[in-house]
Amino acid sequence: MKNILRLITILSISLVAAQQKKQVRAATVGFLNVENLWDTVRSADYIDGTKDISNPAFHRSVPLDSIKYLEVTEKDYAGPWNDEALKGKKVVRIQGGSEEFTPKSSKNYDDKIYKQKLANEAKVISEMGRAYTNTAPVVIGLIEVENRQVMEDLVKEPALAKYDYGVVHYNSYDYRGIDVGFIYQKRRFSPSKSWKKEVKIFGSEGKREYTRDIVVMTGFLDNEKVAFFINHWPSRRGGEAASLPKRNAAAATLKQVMDSVKALDPSTKMFAMGDFNDDPVSPSLKNYLKAVGNPKDLSEENHYLNLMYPLYKNGVASLAYQDSPNLFDQIIVSSNLYAPKKEVRKDYTVFKAEVYAPAYLITKEGNFKGYPFRSWSGDQFTGGYSDHFPAFVVLQKDPTP
Repeated sequence: MKNILRLITILSISLVAAQQKKQVRAATVGFLNVENLWDTVRSADYIDGTKDISNPAFHRSVPLDSIKYLEVTEKDYAGPWNDEALKGKKVVRIQGGSEEFTPKSSKNYDDKIYKQKLANEAKVISEMGRAYTNTAPVVIGLIEVENRQVMEDLVKEPALAKYDYGVVHYNSYDYRGIDVGFIYQKRRFSPSKSWKKEVKIFGSEGKREYTRDIVVMTGFLDNEKVAFFINHWPSRRGGEAASLPKRNAAAATLKQVMDSVKALDPSTKMFAMGDFNDDPVSPSLKNYLKAVGNPKDLSEENHYLNLMYPLYKNGVASLAYQDSPNLFDQIIVSSNLYAPKKEVRKDYTVFKAEVYAPAYLITKEGNFKGYPFRSWSGDQFTGGYSDHFPAFVVLQKDPTP
């Protein structure tokens, strides 16, 4: 008998209702694993090392049949794959997973399925946090996107188009060719800078393995200085124990980049989010990122609060890995976003964090009853949404002068 995920009961009292008693401005920040959002065209990465790293042309996805028209300085370049090593070079890297998501593959991944995937993910995003804010999220991190184009297509979907979302995306050297990125409402968030942070991991024989970068986006949310960090840490492939050092390395990298942002301006409010492939109590989160679960444990040394820890202790899960419930999808914030007893201040603080699991995101029957309603069962498209439940945090503040 399969273990069934324990799901959240969404509170009936929303922040919208609370506004009737006290004027509150609210914003939702969250993320969604879109479970292999690929376009239908087999692609390759083209790295033009003559361009500046911050220029999207430095590393971009191109259709496979266009490679013959591109200038290449090393035809059979085999690595290393990192921005520094590729400076001055023009090379092509075939995406490992691209062929799987094409009309000619066993998945029969055609435009019809692609458009349904876009509509499904747009629906979920548009409804995250709506019960509390009466609108769509201001900032959303996206996991498992193939390239910038699928994100551009996503924000044009009818469920999202009216919110005028901008896109931040960088290609990574992930072995499959999947990336992470952000979309944001332009009228409420003004980006000032974005960049990617390479996560260096190695296999048991010391050979470099390529995984997703951490993408960082800084700017102003309703005129408050903020920073967002979207993560998709190395999987548990090969077993939890064998793969743990890779996630420890990712955690150390995230802490380094978060600490550097904090050092530049301690007032910056920070949100680290994503699929960490570990639970809140795992060594990577506790010992390397030093994210605490109890606000009482916040200190000068430990200044990151894991909003998912209380949910984890209450049995909430965001997925089932190898038939066991886990809460890999987490949001971690800087201590300046915490307000005791959810006090409403003049600046944004956390009102509520939630794993979003409405009925339509839950598998209704079969061996996986109670699990996230995923898009794929082997090579068969199910019409579902994702193999992870998304997560979000609702922020609140008093907007009066």
